[in-house]
Amino acid sequence: MASTQSAADLWDRVFGTQPAPDEWLVIATGLVALAAVVPRPIWRLSRSAVTIAHEGGHGLVALLTGRRLDGIRLHSDTSGLTVSAGKPTGLGMILTAAAGYTAPPLLGLGGAWLLAAHHITLLLWLTTALLLAMLVMIRNAYGALTVIVTGAAFLLVSWLTEPGVQAAFAYAAVWFLLLGGVRPAFELQSKRRHGGAPDSDADQLSRLTHVPPAMWLFLFHAVSLCSLIGGGRWLLGL
Repeated sequence: MASTQSAADLWDRVFGTQPAPDEWLVIATGLVALAAVVPRPIWRLSRSAVTIAHEGGHGLVALLTGRRLDGIRLHSDTSGLTVSAGKPTGLGMILTAAAGYTAPPLLGLGGAWLLAAHHITLLLWLTTALLLAMLVMIRNAYGALTVIVTGAAFLLVSWLTEPGVQAAFAYAAVWFLLLGGVRPAFELQSKRRHGGAPDSDADQLSRLTHVPPAMWLFLFHAVSLCSLIGGGRWLLGL
């Protein structure tokens, strides 16, 4: 009887709803996330979290489209590499290549939807589960350390802290994905303007589809900005 009750309590804790935080907390966590994205010195460190989402997006879509995921690497310069095997052309490869820059803002949008529905703990647990699944495919020590530390932070907050702390952490994380998902596309655009990143996702997609890289950059911008607007409205309750 006690174990049944414990299981029921755990189910209710994870899948139940939590009280919405005060508006000042939502705004404050947004400002904290903005401070982690805008200043270049801080962004050089915080960008690693966006890289996890970026490479995780490549890997997840590769699996969903029937490709074999060989491994993911995350590097200390905040770059990453996801290697999958399968048909080198076709829809699966196109979707896999397009998933990187679109993954962080879309994950942020999904997170904002969960928070708007008051599923704060569920968001933290789902994120932990995704990071654990990604860890299995990491193929270098720095990448494994980065994913372990990030996953541990989500797990400890969801398991050990009070609802108010969970809410602050969850809202800050989602704001960060929404805001941090915007900057990489602009960085890529700047690099390409100066002749850099010749093998970027946009260039690979151009070779796969014969659509100019600028159009793929436009898609990355559109997804990130629309996700920020939509997710921001959900978070602010507008």
